Amino acid sequence: MSTTDRPALDADVRRLVDHQAVVEVCTRMAWHADQREWEALKSVFADVVRLDYTSLNGGEPAVLSPEQIADVWSQVLGGFDATQHLLANHLVTLADDTAECTASFQATHRLADPFGAPLWTLGGTYRFDLVRVGGEWKIGGVLMKAVWADGNKELMTLAARVAG
Repeated sequence: MSTTDRPALDADVRRLVDHQAVVEVCTRMAWHADQREWEALKSVFADVVRLDYTSLNGGEPAVLSPEQIADVWSQVLGGFDATQHLLANHLVTLADDTAECTASFQATHRLADPFGAPLWTLGGTYRFDLVRVGGEWKIGGVLMKAVWADGNKELMTLAARVAG
């Protein structure tokens, strides 16, 4: 390898490292939520986060702090017996200190329900908007687009009652 090839290789390596770091932080969001690691969950987010779950819940997107997100998610997801959020097919676009990651998801929620099915599974896509903060990638926006669902959607309401 000639020394003239080195800057291009260094830039390619930096892009690969950033790409993997972006995928990792998006995956950590799902992992920490499923493991009920609320303090660790806060660490994946920027100081202000725009959450858009309107395709599922209607209403308007919310702008929240990491602490508010962890609090709200613990009050709903924490009421389930178990959840599993799987992300796949990550597509990452990098631009200096910002990035966008789109991914397919499947989220399964389990809760014993004496009056209905114990599972609700949701599938669709996420778009994560990320910013580099202090050398680390943080999620500054989440857009969830629900495409399909199967099972007992009423488990969300029941889980919120259980956690509350």
